[in-house]
This record gives sequence, structure tokens and C-alpha cells, in this order.
Amino acid sequence: MTQAVAERKLLYSLKNAGERHEFSVRIMPPRYLVQGEKFFEPGAETAVCSIEFDGIDGQNDKTYGADLLQALELSVNSVEPMLRRLSKKYDLYFPSGEPYFEDD
Repeated sequence: MTQAVAERKLLYSLKNAGERHEFSVRIMPPRYLVQGEKFFEPGAETAVCSIEFDGIDGQNDKTYGADLLQALELSVNSVEPMLRRLSKKYDLYFPSGEPYFEDD
């Protein structure tokens, strides 16, 4: 199993429910695309980076970049909006118990 380059561990509960559960979101290492892997013809440096959720019904995703660094950067910048979408269904918390989003 490939090790994540970054991971955030959080807690969630259904909106206005009491029981909290652990989950994590991970960014996997970026890698170069291979011929025929994507619907467009990648350049020699085109890369992909996966975002994976574990322990919650989050939608895993991939970001594509012109190179490894851009694919990683786009993945990092995608995590917060993905968590914001999850917060419409769930209350999210840091492991300390504090709310993840200040406006919740």
C-alpha cells in the first residue's frame, strides 16, 4: 500500500446527532500519467494526484496537473472545498472536539 504524503484526521457526526466517528482524508503521492489512462492525451510531464477518504462517505477524487508539483498543489487546495461539501450533511470536528469550521 502506498503511503500518503499528507493526512488529516477528523471526527464527524450526522447533523445535530451526538455520536462522533473518526475519519481521515489523505493525499496520495503524485505520479505521472501513462499513455491511454485519461480521456485527453497527456504531455510527457502530466501528473495525477489522488485524494482519498477513509471512514466517511466522502467522494474520492483525482487532480491533474502539468507536472508532479502542480498535481500535488491542486490536491491540497481541493481538500478544504471537499470538506465544506461534507459539512452540509455532517458536523465536522478536530480530534480535540473543536468544530472544524468556525461558522458551524
